[in-house]
Amino acid sequence: MMVDWPSPAKLNLFLYVNGRRPDGYHDLQTLFQFLNYGDTLNFALRQDNQICLLTPISGVPDEQNLIIRAARMLQQFSNCHLGADISVSKILPMGGGLGGGSSNAATVLVALNRLWKCGLTPEQLCKIGLTLGADVPIFIYGHAAFAEGVGEKLQPAQPKEKWYLVAHPGVHIPTPFIFNDPDLVRNTPKRTLTTLLASPFLNDCEPIARKRFPEVEQLISWLLEYAPSRLTGTGACVFSEFDTQAAAVDVLKQAPEWLHGFVAQGVNTSPLQAILSRQE
Repeated sequence: MMVDWPSPAKLNLFLYVNGRRPDGYHDLQTLFQFLNYGDTLNFALRQDNQICLLTPISGVPDEQNLIIRAARMLQQFSNCHLGADISVSKILPMGGGLGGGSSNAATVLVALNRLWKCGLTPEQLCKIGLTLGADVPIFIYGHAAFAEGVGEKLQPAQPKEKWYLVAHPGVHIPTPFIFNDPDLVRNTPKRTLTTLLASPFLNDCEPIARKRFPEVEQLISWLLEYAPSRLTGTGACVFSEFDTQAAAVDVLKQAPEWLHGFVAQGVNTSPLQAILSRQE
């Protein structure tokens, strides 16, 4: 039997780059919140150890696909001999800053840990997830959080659950493109969460994305006419925040034809965490 599991999007409500680490990664301070919107994964158990993705993602070879890699790593870590047929209903854009690939990997780890009865703790799953990507642990953690380090040091947070118009400019921005840019600000001072919550929310990656991608500049400029708007993650998606769903929908209705977006609510408990809680 195939079982549906949510793979939600995330937003970086703010993102500051504090320095470059010796390993080439960057120290960050960011505030993660989930959206009640995302991909859906389906799992059917196999008695052999084969991992089969029934819905291949165009341009992504199996050996690079985070869905397959996450399942195989869980097998190895837990010494599980079961397999799975996996399908994904994909609505989150690649390279959009919404964490789609990381969320897919996290849902695989969480769901198959339950379905295979591996018995791993969330901390163990996060350890596996971090080897797949810096954003994977937040999706396993399942609660809005203030993150430091490369994104793996998580502290619970309760930002307001606003409504967002999330828009994609139609370009793909690889994360390394932004972090390797010589003009990226890398010395924003570290601050406490209390200080950051009381300050205007900004994203240190946004000036680079706006400078290098005219489509992002055009999108943010249009949205700023209606509401506070900024880049999520390293882009390319931009979000505008509203107090009500109706206000967000109203702006989306006025959007020019080149703007492709959706309206969703920010939620502090991940839809994936919510379904886990209901099953317990």
